[in-house]
Amino acid sequence: METYKNINKPSKDEQKIAIESYNVLASVIKELKSENPEIEIEETQERIKIPLSALKLLGDILETMSKGKPFSLVPIATEVTTQKAAEILGCSRPHFVKLLEKGEIEFTKVGKHRRVKFEDIMSYKRKMKKDQKRLIIDIMKSDEENGLYDS
Repeated sequence: METYKNINKPSKDEQKIAIESYNVLASVIKELKSENPEIEIEETQERIKIPLSALKLLGDILETMSKGKPFSLVPIATEVTTQKAAEILGCSRPHFVKLLEKGEIEFTKVGKHRRVKFEDIMSYKRKMKKDQKRLIIDIMKSDEENGLYDS
């Protein structure tokens, strides 16, 4: 499942349907007691059991679509190329390779090619955002102490 390669913004019609579906699904999920509720596909009258966690994930997808945001569903263990990883982080491939070589992000080699787990890229990205936020707060505190910034 490599759906991260085809990420498209939802159309206006998809957004409208998604918001309507999300509102109904969100209210239904709150009332469910079973971990594996049974749902019915009205068009075919087919009844299927579905894990509650999958229904909640569907709710997240519908909510994202309703806002017109593109989304991607990527299995945790997915490995990506250095080029794709660099795109995810918003940096150049050579810079990303330097991060790998410095040991900032784990990787494996397949022949001469490096592969990086998607979850490791996202973990690094979260760490990077957290560090950036901390630095901005430190700068603001320093400016306040020096009288350069009023809170």
